[in-house]
Amino acid sequence: MEMTFNTITTLNEIRAEQPCRTGWTKLLAHLGKTKADDEPLELLTILESNGFDDAIWCLRAKSLERISRHFQAWCAEQVLHLFKKERPEDMRVRDQIAMMRNDNATNQERAAAWYAAHDAAHDAAHDAAHDAAQAAAWYAAQGAAWYAAHDAAWDAARAAAWGAAWYAAHDAAWDAAWDAARAAQEKQLRKMIGGEK
Repeated sequence: MEMTFNTITTLNEIRAEQPCRTGWTKLLAHLGKTKADDEPLELLTILESNGFDDAIWCLRAKSLERISRHFQAWCAEQVLHLFKKERPEDMRVRDQIAMMRNDNATNQERAAAWYAAHDAAHDAAHDAAHDAAQAAAWYAAQGAAWYAAHDAAWDAARAAAWGAAWYAAHDAAWDAAWDAARAAQEKQLRKMIGGEK
């Protein structure tokens, strides 16, 4: 059964999060407005108007908290193989991803899972310290899970893409790996909001 999410926010909710001037101006112009209001605004409209980065930045709006958590969990899951390779028996990061998807979890439970995942990532990076590149990729990849406790889907997605690109490629292939990771993230977000191309 496919999960459904609330994908409606308002300009006032977005404005409360202090968006950048460029993105805000672009969104207002697209909507033909000059100021914020409480009219329903679809996340897909933001995606089509401002692009992927601005759309995931807007996931910090309070009404989009659930889809934000589930999207962050998906992003973190895409680089989970980095963690499993270094520490296959350690369940802390996997538990934190599951906690992000648990709609009944309390803020305290989510915070505890986040701190455990943070410690797990630190431990794994320490284990990988003999390989500086692997350790760097580790921190970036686990950033995808860490940011979830702070409603930062934009940071989570970028950290996951960075980790995937670092792990997958070097030098010339970096851009292709980054682009592929970001394209997969946008495809997933579109799927979650019902606007898949």
